[in-house]
Amino acid sequence: MDFTLSERATLGVEWELALVDRASGDLAGRAGEVIAAVNEPRCVGEFLTNTVELVTEVHRNVPGAIADLRTLRDKLAAACDPLGVAAIGAGTHPFSDWHVQTLVPEDRYLRVVERSRDWGRQLSIWGLHVHIGLPSSDVVVPVMNAVLANLPWLLALSSSSPFWGGVDTQFASHRSMLFQQLPTGGIPPQLRDWDDISDTVDAMVRSGTILDAKELRWDVRPAPRFGTIEVRIADSAPSLFDIGAGAALTQCIVEEALRALDRGEEPMHLPDWVVQENKFRASRWGFDTNFIVSADGREEAARGSFARRIDELLEIARDLGCEGELVSGLVIVDSTPADRQRATMRSGSAVGVVDTLRAEFLR
Repeated sequence: MDFTLSERATLGVEWELALVDRASGDLAGRAGEVIAAVNEPRCVGEFLTNTVELVTEVHRNVPGAIADLRTLRDKLAAACDPLGVAAIGAGTHPFSDWHVQTLVPEDRYLRVVERSRDWGRQLSIWGLHVHIGLPSSDVVVPVMNAVLANLPWLLALSSSSPFWGGVDTQFASHRSMLFQQLPTGGIPPQLRDWDDISDTVDAMVRSGTILDAKELRWDVRPAPRFGTIEVRIADSAPSLFDIGAGAALTQCIVEEALRALDRGEEPMHLPDWVVQENKFRASRWGFDTNFIVSADGREEAARGSFARRIDELLEIARDLGCEGELVSGLVIVDSTPADRQRATMRSGSAVGVVDTLRAEFLR
């Protein structure tokens, strides 16, 4: 499997968004109309007809990617308005019924539902994907391991899916639990090197498990045709502010790992059981928990450990031109998107949560 080389630490962002009816707040399966009205090749469809995705160009820094997304967002909002729909960014919709959502009739999506039945049908969920450029296939596995070691901070920061069918799931990120039901979803298997990845993908294709590498739905996966690592851990984000913080954290984590490799050192790496447990804790409690930070089981308070990681990454952020965005995560940590949704629900209603998400989308 060939890996297209790309410029180190460049980034691109894919922002999945739900379409909602402006009057009822319920999901609206009108992506085809919206995409035609936007008339922009970087506004595309996805698994369900209630979903659009905004895709940036390749950028050297986070501010450039955010400016790109702002332009795309404004085009999308202008196209939605006369159609009586709006876009929101969240991992799940606060009250919609997944049973009545319609699938985009493309072969690869139909295959998911045919294989997984209701486990696939219920994936009325939205994520944020960040691609980071890598200079060589040799660094893919150690960089993936470093991202997985940082998974709880990335996930807790983005958590935006506490509700499912109008009920508080008691999870900050219900989406991340749903998505890992697919046999090709969730945390990737332990891999030794690029040859191991290539052999694994070949075997999965040969067995009919996947058709090609694009069907790997791991939380972190290589994207060989782009020469990137694709970090798919995050829930979709309500606002560009939230995206900036998450994208900066992702870019800095990858660059930190690359710098360790430059020095001949092993990047951050934690055992599988730690990665699995940290994912569960971040999904369940967001930052209201402890994360495991070493192979021997040592814990740190999630918020304190996040502040430590921000401090450790500051110099890299300055070099990459995303210091402001990285530090902005310290604002979100005490009021994550999931926290904000719950606060709105307590003082209002599920429709009010949608209205708040609509407002955040335009900020």
